[in-house]
Amino acid sequence: MLLSSRTPRVAALLAAGASLALVAAAAPAEPLGIGDRLFPHLGNPGYDVTDYDISFTYRGDNNKPLDAVTKINARATSWLDRINLDFSHGTVRSVTVNGARAHYATKGEDLVVTPTAAVAPGQALNITVQHTSDPRSGKKEVGWLRTKDGLAMANQADAAHRVFPSNDHPSDKAYFTFRVTAPKKYTVVANGLPVGKTRQGGATKWAYRTAHPMATELAQVSIGHSAVLHQEGPHGLPVRDVVPAKDVKALKPWLKKTPGQISWMEGKVGHYPFENYGLLIAHASTGFELETQTLSLFERDLFERPEYPKWYVESIMVHELAHQWFGDSVSPRSWSDLWLNEGHATWYESLYAQEKADRPMVKRMRAAYRASDAMRADGGPPAAPKAPTSDGKISIFRPVVYDGSALVLYALRQEIGADAFQRLERTWVGTHRDSTATTADFVRLASQLSGRDLSDFFDAWLYGKKTPPMPGHPDWKVDPVSKH
Repeated sequence: MLLSSRTPRVAALLAAGASLALVAAAAPAEPLGIGDRLFPHLGNPGYDVTDYDISFTYRGDNNKPLDAVTKINARATSWLDRINLDFSHGTVRSVTVNGARAHYATKGEDLVVTPTAAVAPGQALNITVQHTSDPRSGKKEVGWLRTKDGLAMANQADAAHRVFPSNDHPSDKAYFTFRVTAPKKYTVVANGLPVGKTRQGGATKWAYRTAHPMATELAQVSIGHSAVLHQEGPHGLPVRDVVPAKDVKALKPWLKKTPGQISWMEGKVGHYPFENYGLLIAHASTGFELETQTLSLFERDLFERPEYPKWYVESIMVHELAHQWFGDSVSPRSWSDLWLNEGHATWYESLYAQEKADRPMVKRMRAAYRASDAMRADGGPPAAPKAPTSDGKISIFRPVVYDGSALVLYALRQEIGADAFQRLERTWVGTHRDSTATTADFVRLASQLSGRDLSDFFDAWLYGKKTPPMPGHPDWKVDPVSKH
């Protein structure tokens, strides 16, 4: 709770010299949020996280919780007599704030912490939570993903707080350190670069650290009977792939595609934005692939199903790679800005298929145009997507944020020309690297680089219930939307 919003009862207690623990008893804990339109209770006001240092102890059993310690370094941006963290699906054992034990309570999906002394704006905030992290899930949101031989993470859109306490919103990016202790027969890999590996009896302790800030939804830790394969990308970039050890021979031909795909993307939008890259191929059925930062998660079945042609699999690889620029390096300020992530990843997926497999983008975009009104009716306009349904929070990932949003980019290129569009793409990822950005930022930059105000164009394409005419294609028609 912020001091500026204290109840009269709380203010009176503090004025009388009562401890914050007594205040906590007087004012029940309540979940907070930063007011995201799609996830109103996600994220927390009053502080900015700079670093996470997270330790897990895995004992080789996916049916038992992991022991964990999460250390959060942050800076207060408001007066705080309470600190809310997003956390659920684990048991909290203790909390300290700036070295002193703190009172805590759970409410909804929040861990509400009351420090012994209020925290002033600008003050350092060091929080340590001893807790468990439970891989068992009875819900459709994931967090820990149980694989055939261990665990991986799938935290999008808002499941990181099912794994560790956090400010679980992409607007608050931070540096991460992961320390994982596992039986010696397991291999552990995480986002970023390795910074330590030590034997402890029959176990090994692994440590990894990111060199760039990361959104919580992009965190990745893989624990399994894995082989780690190394190759070199453009400019000496380390490329590290993690695959089931028994599948190395079958998967190597696919993995060899990655350096060339990185070079292709660099030719479109500029230098790769992180310290390394690679594929994490998991023995699990997820129904999705995921752009976890520097280590994209893929189902093993994607590379084995005979009905998937080679060009299709490669284009999906490029989709997740493109996210390293669009979504990971440049993260959405709010979840309504999701179209910037998925629209761009779909754009480069389609462009790669056109250039490498003779799959014309114009055919895909014309099909998307025909279906665009239906996609908008189902999922909302690209930049104002409908809220998640009761089926699960990943239901925000509807067709309108994929082909429907790539269609907006196609229309934009038609409107401003290929050269201006290319300058926009490069400038966008360069200007906002390692940061967050909004739809308004994209509209402003596009207008600036094209030399004219594009507000009306974007209002129609991003927020309209009906699809506008396609520039340069007056013959394109939208299919009527069924009322049933």
